[in-house]
Order: sequence, then C-alpha cells, then structure tokens
Amino acid sequence: MVHSIAYANREDLSRPFLETSRRGYALAQEVSAYSLVAVARVTAPRMTAGGSITALTYLGSTRVVPNYNMMGVAKAALEAAMRYLASDLGPRGIRVNCLSAGPIKTASARAIKDFSSVLDFVAQRAPLRRNTDPSEVADAALFLASDLSRGVTGNILFVDSGFQIMGL
Repeated sequence: MVHSIAYANREDLSRPFLETSRRGYALAQEVSAYSLVAVARVTAPRMTAGGSITALTYLGSTRVVPNYNMMGVAKAALEAAMRYLASDLGPRGIRVNCLSAGPIKTASARAIKDFSSVLDFVAQRAPLRRNTDPSEVADAALFLASDLSRGVTGNILFVDSGFQIMGL
C-alpha cells in the first residue's frame, strides 16, 4: 500500500508558520499524517502473508524549507507515525517505511510559493547536480513494495539526488 495524500491550506503554506490557524493545523495533520494510521488500520488485516506500507514524505519534515511551513510539521508527524506503525505491524511481517523524494513539479508543488527557486537550488547543490526524476521515485517505491526490501522497516529512503546529505 502506498500512502500519497497530503494537504494544507494554501494560506498556511504562504504565511509564516507562527500564523497557522488551529483549524489549519488540525486539517493538515488529519489529512497528511493521521490518514496513514487510518489506512494502515484498514489494510493491515488484509496483509495476511505480510506486506509493505510506504508513505511519501519530504525533507521539510526535518529541515526548514521556505514556504513549506505547516506541511513540514505534518510530514514530521507522518514520519513519527510510520515508525510507530513499523513497530506495531512488524510482528505481522508488515514493513512500514517512508520515501522522501526530492522536489518534483507536481500539482501539489504549485501550491508552494517560489517552488521553481527550490528546484533551481537543489539542482545546483545536490551531489548529482540535478533534480529528481519521477521515475526514480517510482523505482524506489517498487523496491519498498517488493521482497527485495524484506529486511527494511521503519526507515526513510531518500530519492533526491543526494541533496539530504548536504550542509550548505
């Protein structure tokens, strides 16, 4: 199962995090993080021979990324939920991981102010000196879904041209 849903109000992405409303905070957490728990609760009983649950995350969960704001906090919660689910579901042979893709031009990315500058920044500084190709993320998701990753759980797999290792 691949969890790839996230949402935050546009205004909670475009204004300072300090100005996030309680309602906006709760909405982003519900849709972006708690939904993993809810979906795992429904799908795990159907994974009688073990299985794999993968959630999509982003580097903004552990680092401040301009204009990512509330979504970064929601992704941090998603990653914590992934670790607890990995612990709960491991005895059933169900692996739970996150896949952290580099920035990619998607419909969701359009909601992030100045997103093109993020793409430019990453392409200039990532060790591979380029942005992430969506097919690379798909390949990593297939790996996590397959038996090739049978010993991997509770982890975050970065597919971001190496950007996460860079300091400045």
